Amino acid sequence: MPCEQPDSGAAPARYVLGVDVGSTAVKCHVYDRAAAIRGSSYRKVESLYPRPGWVELDPEVLWSQFTGVIKEAVQDAGLHMRQISGLGISTQRGTFITWHKRTGKPFHNFISWQDLRSAELVNSWNNSLLLKGIHVIFTVLHFFTGNDRYLAPSFLTFSTHQTSMKLSWVFKNIHEAEEAAKKNSCCFGTVDTWLLYRLTKGSMYATDYSNASSTGIFEPFTKCWNPTLSNLLSIPMSVYPPVKDTSCNFGSTDSEIFGVPIPIMAVVADQQSATFGECCFHPGDVKLTMGTGGFWNVNTGEHLFASRGTVLYRIGEKRDWSSGFSHQNVAVNHCLYPLIGWKIGEEVVYLTEGSVSDIGTAIQWAQDIELFTNVDETAEMAQSIADSQGVCFIPGFQVSGDDPYLCASFMGLKPSTNRNHLVRAILESLAFRNKLLYDIIEKKVHIPLQTIRADGGVSNNSFVMQMTSDLINKKIEKPANVDMSSLGAAFLAGLASGFWTDKEQLKKLRRVEAVFEPQKDSEEYKPAMDAWLQAMKHLPHW
Repeated sequence: MPCEQPDSGAAPARYVLGVDVGSTAVKCHVYDRAAAIRGSSYRKVESLYPRPGWVELDPEVLWSQFTGVIKEAVQDAGLHMRQISGLGISTQRGTFITWHKRTGKPFHNFISWQDLRSAELVNSWNNSLLLKGIHVIFTVLHFFTGNDRYLAPSFLTFSTHQTSMKLSWVFKNIHEAEEAAKKNSCCFGTVDTWLLYRLTKGSMYATDYSNASSTGIFEPFTKCWNPTLSNLLSIPMSVYPPVKDTSCNFGSTDSEIFGVPIPIMAVVADQQSATFGECCFHPGDVKLTMGTGGFWNVNTGEHLFASRGTVLYRIGEKRDWSSGFSHQNVAVNHCLYPLIGWKIGEEVVYLTEGSVSDIGTAIQWAQDIELFTNVDETAEMAQSIADSQGVCFIPGFQVSGDDPYLCASFMGLKPSTNRNHLVRAILESLAFRNKLLYDIIEKKVHIPLQTIRADGGVSNNSFVMQMTSDLINKKIEKPANVDMSSLGAAFLAGLASGFWTDKEQLKKLRRVEAVFEPQKDSEEYKPAMDAWLQAMKHLPHW
């Protein structure tokens, strides 16, 4: 869908807003032309758990939080809303809602990407003969054509994290939504779409390419909603919103909301926004976000890459906590999936993404059970001991699509184990998982990887950052401001409004706070990583 240009006759303003609606918090920052933060506001996201495995967000509460952080951030900066040139919105991916087109009334709460209500549907599809047939057909097509467009469907599996299955669940279980869809009166939207609808009082119903491609229902090659998949999942095509450029004029907020209309100049998915905020503008640039989860995003330029990656790790030295094992290989699987990073005019940039769960979740849990009082202590606690004494932490708080019964655990506990060993084991597990995913990316993405740029709250942990740098033998940069999703949204909004001129100007605004360079040979970590891999291998049998 073409993007209208902003009104060039509007009076220039001196600030831009970046709002990040994440899984744990809604944040707003006010940026000046130097990309310095002039004011901020933060509110914790309040999740609802109406049934075991269900995770929802109250749309009215989220709306109140969203408008609240904008007002508070502008007030914190000592500014007036008239001084804001544009608003950029970054949102968590996969969380969605449906509502009535005429009345605007939701048919249900937001269903979070963490929600598990579609687990039975997912398992049924993943074990179906139809899906196996799809794998065979597309494997053959990819073999004979060499076209990567056929690669992702050749190993397609569904996950409870995907929007597609939960949206299918809605039309199978919520009668009002099903009936409205039959009458072409049902709207579907991820968080960005719904916020646009509310901010403009129904005059703007749209999403952008980055958010659309993150739903699993949008075909990144053709850049269209996928009619074949929608038909298979009984999702009416009429429910999907139009798709616009990422950096684009989405209209203005209704003047009753903030006192004056504010131009909405960008909407973007959070990981793509963080990649843009890190100025990963060139093929091979890598962004590593360590927040609630861990996300590796590689700029692949004009090319789409997808892969089911497997790396074999040779392990074999006996550990004192084990009954002993000889040389053997442990296979580690990860999927890399293609996404649209952003679309600005004629430019379409693709990303390859790999992810791991339980990054910030594990650290928050450790704090909740009082393994430490302040997260800033954890790096020092881990560095205060030589090793974890063979203690391994296995992640599993966020249910895996491959194994919904997997749970988190410690292995290798001894009478001498203390809090420092437990904390070090948790932090080591984060670095080990970074290493696994990096190896898959390096093996499967046929683009030379450049410097890695990290962000997210866990990137403030010097132990995890240094160990990751050692393990992958790569330099990692950490910016002064780790709220990259907010900054990326502001950058995209600033480009559309003329607040900033081009991406070359944005690159000059980057401020790096710390650089982590390899200090140890990765082989020094092999005994600990071998033990952790062995523990990972045994846990699924629990």
